[in-house]
Amino acid sequence: MSGKNGPIIATVIPIFNESKYIGKCLESLIVQTLDSSKFLILVLDGGSTDGSREIVEEMIESSKQRDGPVIILENNPGKYVAEARNLSLKLLPDSIDLLVELIGHCTVPKDHLSKRLEVWQNLSDDSTLKLAGLGVRVLPSDEQKTITETWIEAALSSNLGSGSGQFETFSKTGETRTPAFCMHSRKAVEKVGGWDTNFITSQDSDLSMRLQDSGFKLYRTNETHVNMVKRANFSSWLKMGYRYGFWRTKIIKKHPSRHSKREFLPWIGLILTMILVITSTPFWYIPSLIYILVILIEGFKFSIKWRKASILFGVPLSLLSLHITFSIGLIGGLFRKGRESNDR
Repeated sequence: MSGKNGPIIATVIPIFNESKYIGKCLESLIVQTLDSSKFLILVLDGGSTDGSREIVEEMIESSKQRDGPVIILENNPGKYVAEARNLSLKLLPDSIDLLVELIGHCTVPKDHLSKRLEVWQNLSDDSTLKLAGLGVRVLPSDEQKTITETWIEAALSSNLGSGSGQFETFSKTGETRTPAFCMHSRKAVEKVGGWDTNFITSQDSDLSMRLQDSGFKLYRTNETHVNMVKRANFSSWLKMGYRYGFWRTKIIKKHPSRHSKREFLPWIGLILTMILVITSTPFWYIPSLIYILVILIEGFKFSIKWRKASILFGVPLSLLSLHITFSIGLIGGLFRKGRESNDR
């Protein structure tokens, strides 16, 4: 990692209408303990209309006045995340060896980049390791949350909502298949052709799969984390569920070996129930009752754990809506290309 007489790390942030959060995101990067000459921040705007660009320009001036890192604001004509990340490969100086993926609605601790670099260098001491990426933990934002945001946060913390807490609960540095907010080796990314612009969502998962298929290793570390704002209202929650299911189907079609049977459990349960009804089987409703009982128990568990009574019914409602929209999205991904204007 020579650095070639310039910054060696670039934090790349695609944005679209992030005026509520982008200031805090950039502030958390400006105050990093890592020497500001070693990193820069590249913000790629996909056509914001809410004043996001003006806020970024203000933060550029603020960083200059405090001798902070260089912040660059560029247009992203392709609008979407994959296009933005590919554009960064062309715009960044040759000295940049490492690319940190962030988004506008997140913040990081002050030692985030220095911790990333430290762990990366320790892993790189093994000359036989083809290290391509290093992910981190993903924790809830420190912002005061509305009731709906609390429900959604709890649902995503459930094993029934996000899988297994894989982005939050791991406790050591180790190899992974799915690094979150990954710091990539620029050379490794370029070797596999960058991000696939056919993906609006899940482009990072696709890249991870292609890197591993090419013999590279991906790691994650609990030494640092990213605080991320999740969905702020139920409308965006429903859209997210469908979108994630839709693009999950696209991922499976491209990488069939990466499918997970548990993702299809709602459809399996529905088909089983329909068969029981059609065959006039007694107690055909038992599978549905079991499902309802399970999500109610999950709501009870989180209402006790988080000490909020509204979670008792908020989590079951959030999980039910997520499972429905995700499952519909899985089917939608079989028949539709999916290029909606607000699907970013």
